[in-house]
Amino acid sequence: MLYLILSILSSISVGVLFKLLKKEKTNIFQIIILNYITTVLLSFLIFKPSAVSITDFPLFLIIGLGLLLPTIFLVQYLSIKNTGIIKTDIAQRMSLFIPILASVFIFKENISNLKYTALLIGFVSIGLILNKNDSNEMKSKNNYLYLLFVFIGFGVIDVCFKQVALHSSIPYTSTLFYIFTCSLILSLISYSTYLIIKRINFRVNKRTLLFGGLVGLLNFMNIYFYLNAHKAFSDNPTVVFAGMNYGVILLGTLIGYFAFKEKLSKLNIIGLSLAVVSIALLIYSQLN
Repeated sequence: MLYLILSILSSISVGVLFKLLKKEKTNIFQIIILNYITTVLLSFLIFKPSAVSITDFPLFLIIGLGLLLPTIFLVQYLSIKNTGIIKTDIAQRMSLFIPILASVFIFKENISNLKYTALLIGFVSIGLILNKNDSNEMKSKNNYLYLLFVFIGFGVIDVCFKQVALHSSIPYTSTLFYIFTCSLILSLISYSTYLIIKRINFRVNKRTLLFGGLVGLLNFMNIYFYLNAHKAFSDNPTVVFAGMNYGVILLGTLIGYFAFKEKLSKLNIIGLSLAVVSIALLIYSQLN
């Protein structure tokens, strides 16, 4: 459970950083690139990845995640900008449906009645916690596409990282290095193309460098601990999928209330209580 808790804390820290970024003059494209420069350097220095035979190389997973990670990073930013942070958060957390279905039909997990009960309570808690008045109305029907992409993207990424944790032909730490490298290369190509087409000179300020590095550090920790959690619960991926989502919502809501003075309704408080019950049941199901 320690790895899962550390992953939740890292994920929440990224969210808090994004909250602070709204007040800063930073470039999201540059932050994405700096994020992956940081993750590549950290994974190279810490993991010391070895050369891999092409026959053992999980090419599909690496290219797929290498493309998905920066794309969803950008889509999440655009979704928050166009549809609001609450709707985006709902879409991201509802993506839990995808890995849960994968746990049953792909990873062949035998889910007990206790886990089903915990999941059901957890889904109810999500609805209650996110039941807030959102003054940011949809500006266009096309903006629903952002929410759809957030829902599908985060769900598929969760499933892919579970596959990375299960891949045994090469160390998952090496795979992680190659995924980050692929994400960095694709991000650099995309941003360079954008600058050329728009004929914009490249400039980066100190705050962007600072925030990009911090996002990269926290993102690295989040994914590293998340993969370790999947290895620790290799036979019970549902615990990781659900525990991560419910834990992030619970802690994120509490931080929003105490640190950012966000208001909580009675339904939100009931939802928080149910989230605690759901997580407790998931932990209990692992101990028995």
